[in-house]
Amino acid sequence: GEESRSFHVSIQGTPPSMASTGEIPIITAVAGGQLLLECPGGAEPHPSIEWHREGSLLQEDARRQVLAQGRFLQLRAVAAMDGGEYSCRATSAPGDTRVRVQVHG
Repeated sequence: GEESRSFHVSIQGTPPSMASTGEIPIITAVAGGQLLLECPGGAEPHPSIEWHREGSLLQEDARRQVLAQGRFLQLRAVAAMDGGEYSCRATSAPGDTRVRVQVHG
């Protein structure tokens, strides 16, 4: 669907499958792979971007890193606990952008 163009997904090994349910695109990730989400509002110069998971501000750690001033969220060694709804909000864009991640394997 049209929604899927907002996110560039890179999963090592198996290509992702995307389906749209309502307004929120669903990305299927494979456990142990790598996932890269892009915030479409990040095209503006030096935007302020925040990433949230299940409504809470995402905390970066060794496996979850925010890249390019927030434009990308990289998840390494994807695990079942990484599944859920992710959203990003850029100060230069109204509202936020959401994507749901499902982990299989």
